[in-house]
Parts: sequence; structure tokens; C-alpha cells
Amino acid sequence: MAKVAFLGLGVMGYPMAGHLQAAGHEVTVYNRTAAKAEKWVSQHGGQMATTPRAAAGGAEFVMACVGNDDDLRMVCTGEDGAFEGMAEGSIFVDHTTVSAKVTRELYAGAKARGISFVDAPISGGQAGAENGVLSIMCGGDQAAYDRAEPVMQVYAKICRRIGDSGAGQMTKMCNQIAIAGLVQGLSEALHFAEKAGLDGRAVVEVISQGAAGSWQMSNRYETMLDDHFDHGFAVDWMRKDLGICLDTADETGASLPVTALVDQFYKDVQKMGGGRWDTSSLIKRLRALG
Repeated sequence: MAKVAFLGLGVMGYPMAGHLQAAGHEVTVYNRTAAKAEKWVSQHGGQMATTPRAAAGGAEFVMACVGNDDDLRMVCTGEDGAFEGMAEGSIFVDHTTVSAKVTRELYAGAKARGISFVDAPISGGQAGAENGVLSIMCGGDQAAYDRAEPVMQVYAKICRRIGDSGAGQMTKMCNQIAIAGLVQGLSEALHFAEKAGLDGRAVVEVISQGAAGSWQMSNRYETMLDDHFDHGFAVDWMRKDLGICLDTADETGASLPVTALVDQFYKDVQKMGGGRWDTSSLIKRLRALG
């Protein structure tokens, strides 16, 4: 069992930190809104800290799951950042979806301090975090990954090192690129079924057992048919992630025409007031078009 700090108690981080505490690790949490950290401690035990630096003090592993590049830099660097509190030989594990650029920047900064940095973005949504069955894709030094992997397994269905620093984030981009096209395709299929006067549930019962089946179809078709979107991964966050994908594609020379198109469709959903709707709300855009 290890002494662990967890920074960021959002819809993903809150249950992930809980799994660590339940597994017997000694967990100290930090959240920008202290009330969330107080609630977590009252529910799970452990301790809370008022700064990332204080949370990281004495920890063998510091896990983070925050919002974006700027949030990650804030919890890592500066006078109150986690790096200031981390001891030489400790490991920072970042579960945030951020750019490979900031990952490599922080990897280099950590290395200069004798700290290891593993980028470990996650997939599986809120349900995956709550049930401890996330997919974790990692980048960084092999030795650091080998030490951190047993800790991450507490909330993982699969955890794998893909390559050097930034490889985890690049893999998460592949994940989001694949999802974008899937959700749009599912939205169009269900919208078509509605327009054709078909029973959407009966349609999915049949096609989900064939080549069209997917996680998105199995887990989202009912709420999409019911026009229910106040759950899951928000459109605002998906646009943040797709922006990272498209920027990186420009740098690498990759062509992502479908991803670019779906990103604009999500922009339309935001204009409809759906920034906090689940990503499956793409179907609402189609319904609004008639």
C-alpha cells in the first residue's frame, strides 16, 4: 500500500480517489473547491489538503485528473504546485486529457527535479470511473510506469504503456477521434429510424448484434431516443479534446476530415445551449434541423 495524493475531484477523479482509499492506500485529496474535498473525506476517510503542494508532501504517487492544459500546469508548477512538495523518486501520474505538448513540458520539468511523470489519460466515462473499469493509456519511462501500474489497476479494466512521454495523450486523441465519428453515425441512424417511422428500440436490438454494434450504441441509444442528455461526458469537454486532436493533426500532417466536421456539429450543439449535455446530444442537432 502506498501514500497517494489525488488532485481534482470531478466526476472522474472523485470515484477514482475513492477506489484508492478503499483498496487500502493512504490518500490525501486536493480540490480547487474545498467543499468537494471535505465531502470526499467525510465519505471515504483519508485526508484533504488546501494546496497541491501540501497534498503531495510525502506522497509516493501523485495522481491528477483536472480540466485542461492550464489547470494541469497550475496544480503541477508554481510555489503551491505539486512538484514543490514531491520528493525525489516520487511519481506524478496525470489522468487529465491534455495536449502532448504540455505533457512533454511537464515531463521535462519533473525529470529535472528527480521526479517521474507518466501521462495516463482515461476512457470509460463516469460509469467506468465509478465501477473501477477504466481504460488507461500511458506514456513515459518504463520504470516509472511499472511502479505506477499496480496503483492504477485499482480503477482500471486495462492499463497499458504505449510509448514515451506523450504517447498516452496521443492514444487518447485516437480514442476521441474514433468516438466522434461513432456518435455522429449513431445519431444519424436513430434520427433516420425516427423519420422512417420505425421503432428505434427494435432497430437497435437487431443492428447492435451485428457489425454496427458499439459501446456507444449499447450505452446511449435509449437515452438518445428519450431525448435525455444530462449525464456522461459533456459537449464542452469533447470540443476541448477535439481541439487538441485537430491542432495535433496540423502538426503531424494527419488528415481528420470527419473529426473536423463533427467538431463543428458540437459547436452547433453549444449554440443550442447544450455545452453541458452529454456528447450523444448530436442527435438533438439533427432533430432541430427537421
